[in-house]
Amino acid sequence: MERRGRTAQARRLTENDISKALRLTRTAAFYLVTFMIVTAGSIWLALQVAPLQTVSAAGQTAQVGAAAPDFSLSGPGELDLFGQVVPTKPQFTGPIRPLLKLTHITIDDEVARVLRSDSPRTLELNLSQQLAQGWTHYFEWETLIAAGFAVVALVAVAGVARQPYKKMAKTVVAGLVVVIAVNVGGVLLTASSTPGVLRSVKTLDDLVGADPLTAPQQAATRPLPGVQAVVIGDSTAAAIGNPRLPNATPLDRACGRSSESYAADLAMVNNWTVLNLACSGATVQNGLLGAQVRGNGQVAPPQLAEAARATHAKVIVVSVGADDVQWSIMTKLCVASTVCNDKVSGAFFSKLIGDFTRSYYELLGDLAALPGSPAVLINQYYSPFGPDLGCLAQYGITAAKAKVLVARLNQLNTVLAQGAQTFGFGVTSPQFTGHELCTADPYVQGPNDRAPLHPTAEGELAIALADQQALPTVEGLVPAPSPTPTLSAGQE
Repeated sequence: MERRGRTAQARRLTENDISKALRLTRTAAFYLVTFMIVTAGSIWLALQVAPLQTVSAAGQTAQVGAAAPDFSLSGPGELDLFGQVVPTKPQFTGPIRPLLKLTHITIDDEVARVLRSDSPRTLELNLSQQLAQGWTHYFEWETLIAAGFAVVALVAVAGVARQPYKKMAKTVVAGLVVVIAVNVGGVLLTASSTPGVLRSVKTLDDLVGADPLTAPQQAATRPLPGVQAVVIGDSTAAAIGNPRLPNATPLDRACGRSSESYAADLAMVNNWTVLNLACSGATVQNGLLGAQVRGNGQVAPPQLAEAARATHAKVIVVSVGADDVQWSIMTKLCVASTVCNDKVSGAFFSKLIGDFTRSYYELLGDLAALPGSPAVLINQYYSPFGPDLGCLAQYGITAAKAKVLVARLNQLNTVLAQGAQTFGFGVTSPQFTGHELCTADPYVQGPNDRAPLHPTAEGELAIALADQQALPTVEGLVPAPSPTPTLSAGQE
């Protein structure tokens, strides 16, 4: 009987041990699954709501954060350029890769001085360090937010399980340690190289590289030592809508270059050879610094690279900006709308001005670095509207709309003037006063002409006269020894 009792007791002890082990296993499994779910959920939520960190350098303001994770082990990050998301040029290791949003561009006198400083290395280091620090600060915030989500979730789980307060506290602390450890460890393992890659970025342009179409192409290398002046720019400088050049090349026709351009006027009055590279539709990036593709498939090489061939040019005249801020489209929108000063179009124009400002200062820096240090004249834009708008009423242009359009034109002219003055360049302001639209002798093409709102031949001459008045301040500018015609890019 005693032996049977001991056997039964041993059996009960074994069953208790097994039962206890099973309970511990179930408890451990419960906590393991719970912690895994809470950890994954907290980190995922934190990545969605963690605030992007703002960094600024050289007038460029960006926000740094993390893109949505994927299952690839490496790949590009994301760069949001005012709503347009493009992959970054640098590759990053791990599923968690940076998201950078370019949100604002401001070029003021202080920034311009930095851009012109003799120690750009300081600027480069500043931007790279800002990006790397922004990434680090982002994950500090992400870790805190993940911990907050985890605490809420763990308290809820412990409450559902009806745990006493002391046990609840232990559950929350243990789960919190797991979440922080997994979050920090995961970042270190999967994104440890990201700060180093960001530190290699010198400018925000390095993140996306250059567009293959707009990247500066190799210009023709044949020098043009007989050129005294070069004109680069858009349809205003090309004189679109006026008589074409004699013996015009396909590119001349595609760009709308005219024999009545202010380049031709400057050539005639000063007895110069003037190289006119202007092309209708040209912007800073697609035309002056990069190649430009016209509607008929003609490709105009980068105007600034072509201008560098004029090795003895004393002056370069620049007319650019209207196409950068989509002036023609803004005008058409204004005509079609009830009002022009709505918040949507105002915000859109502000974005365009910001984009142009950044590109414009890049252009000014390249102009300042040209061999031979030619003088530079920046042409502002004329106002096409005068006090009498009677002839435009049928087209939907009212005094209120004209006021808005002129105000935006003045914003563009302010950027042009400030940039020119910052770099020590000349700036001209052609005046069409008394010769605007609806006057007896307009210098501006009307709505039914070939190129509405563009200068007539007389308007081009008025621009040439404004430039001519600024030229005496340029040292060493002398006429050519014999009369020679204006050259377009296709007539060299």
